[in-house]
Amino acid sequence: MASREDIKFLSNPKIGKKQKKYCRFKKFGIKHIDYRDPDFLLQFINEQGKILPRRITGNSLKYQKKVAVAIKRARHLAMLPYVTDLLK
Repeated sequence: MASREDIKFLSNPKIGKKQKKYCRFKKFGIKHIDYRDPDFLLQFINEQGKILPRRITGNSLKYQKKVAVAIKRARHLAMLPYVTDLLK
C-alpha cells in the first residue's frame, strides 16, 4: 500500500477546507464597540462604504448589531463616509 507521501496530487488537498469563522469579540473578550474609533470600524465596511454582513465577518448577531450601530453613529458625526469610491 502506498503511503501518503508517495501519492501525487493534481491539486492541493487542503483547497476545499475552509477555516471556521469566529466572532472576534467573543474570542478576545471585547465588550464595548466604540464609535469614535474609525480605524477599527473600517474592518467592517467594504470599499464602497457598505457594512459587511455577518456571513463574511463571522460576527455573532449580538456584536454585528453593535457594530452596525457604531458605524451609523460614526457616519452621522462624519468620522466615516456614507458613500465612497475605493475607501481602502
